Amino acid sequence: MYKSIAVGSPKSSRIMNLYLVAEETRRTPEHVKDESALDAAFKDPGFKAEPAELSSVTDRGIWLGVGAAKELDTDRMRSVGSRVVKRLSRIDLKSVKIDLDCLPKKNRDEEALGRAFAEGLGIGNWRMDMFNGAASRKKDARGKLTVSCDSSDFRRGMTSGLMLAEAMNLTRRMAATPPNICTPSHVATTARMLARGSEGLSCTVITYQQARRLGMGGLENVGKGSANKPCMVILDWKPSKPRTKEKLALVGKSITYDTGGYSMKSPAGMKGMKYDKNGGMAVLGAMKAISDAKLPIRVFGVLPAAENMVSSDAYRPDDIIRMYNDITVEVTNTDAEGRLVLADALAYTCRKLKPTAIIDIATLTGGVVVALGHFCAGYWCENGSFGKRIEQAAVHSDEKVWKMPLWEAHRDFMRSEHADLLNSNPKRSAHPIQGAAFLSHFVDADIPWGHIDIAGTSALDSGNDVFPAGPTGWGVRLMFDLAESYLGKT
Repeated sequence: MYKSIAVGSPKSSRIMNLYLVAEETRRTPEHVKDESALDAAFKDPGFKAEPAELSSVTDRGIWLGVGAAKELDTDRMRSVGSRVVKRLSRIDLKSVKIDLDCLPKKNRDEEALGRAFAEGLGIGNWRMDMFNGAASRKKDARGKLTVSCDSSDFRRGMTSGLMLAEAMNLTRRMAATPPNICTPSHVATTARMLARGSEGLSCTVITYQQARRLGMGGLENVGKGSANKPCMVILDWKPSKPRTKEKLALVGKSITYDTGGYSMKSPAGMKGMKYDKNGGMAVLGAMKAISDAKLPIRVFGVLPAAENMVSSDAYRPDDIIRMYNDITVEVTNTDAEGRLVLADALAYTCRKLKPTAIIDIATLTGGVVVALGHFCAGYWCENGSFGKRIEQAAVHSDEKVWKMPLWEAHRDFMRSEHADLLNSNPKRSAHPIQGAAFLSHFVDADIPWGHIDIAGTSALDSGNDVFPAGPTGWGVRLMFDLAESYLGKT
């Protein structure tokens, strides 16, 4: 593993050439610029240019397979980057120049490919080593990898990709940090540190006592049973010269640990509940990316943070609580806590921050995992133009979403006989939709709003071509591309 990866100049004489080559270019060399380099690649015994396959090291350089040219998209390039970085580290390369001469030139978006490749490099180079101890077998990361390319588009894409990977890795690090360390106050401290390191980014924290005085019954009740009291973190990216009057709010569920409360989870269901904060941690990463890129659009990041524990002070099923916008909620299930903290955050965002659009992101329901698995996130949005914008950002970022319905019947399904709403209908019908239907009551009707449930995508039980098992940082790229879309870039 490398300590760091950076984009550098392509002119150094000490750079090792890394040729990207597709499987079928051996048969159609007329589509490439450097046929002699292509011939040299396939003289290496056994080299077939399969995805992430490396040839032997020669005086001329190394060849890196990307698979079939017709399947060479940003998903494939991200996978190749993630898989190859460890191999480059093992052969102790310090500086490589990406050479595109052995790739077909037709319909090639070099900036997009560069971004995806560098995202993969940064994602694949990350690991959670903060808690290595005396018995660790992990080798220390060493050295720096400098990556360059003659193509200015590819190089520009790599710069963006490494920046996004760094933001995703902040999200992954925070997601993986255990609950004895990552408490609500730790989230607030991290957000303050992020703001201090970025001109134009500010941080405000609403404390537990302030939340109580403001009438945030959801945040108060979910977190009051814990010794680690809840808070609400508000990051405000205010560019010096905004290019649009739009103001985007990103709201992320930040439950630092979820026992289920008195509706307690089983031991198997409780394992991994440090990941119940992954929506908020994705917002944290997205705000880092947006401020690092200095996007000329106002963006808020709102993180309602709480720990859902059991004590004599904890809230109970049958409690009725009053929310920030004066809606009353009958608690039927203390394990449906995320929507309560999100509801207060959404109502506060509408009333005080006054954005022109809101997206919230949360590990909200097990039902969405049953419906969609780990293949994509579920999303809800009844505003046509904003929904299209979310879908376009999902396509651009390769973070897939699938639209779910939200009808008035779903909203009515959350009505209570003894209060205004139920936090969870005891009937399991439309389980993943219930969360979105509940939240819809806390967003002003005139503000475009989307809800994304990442319960199946924010962490993996087993790894894939890009990520090892553990947190993925899902949502950072999508929210960054959503913000960029208001600038005509997505």
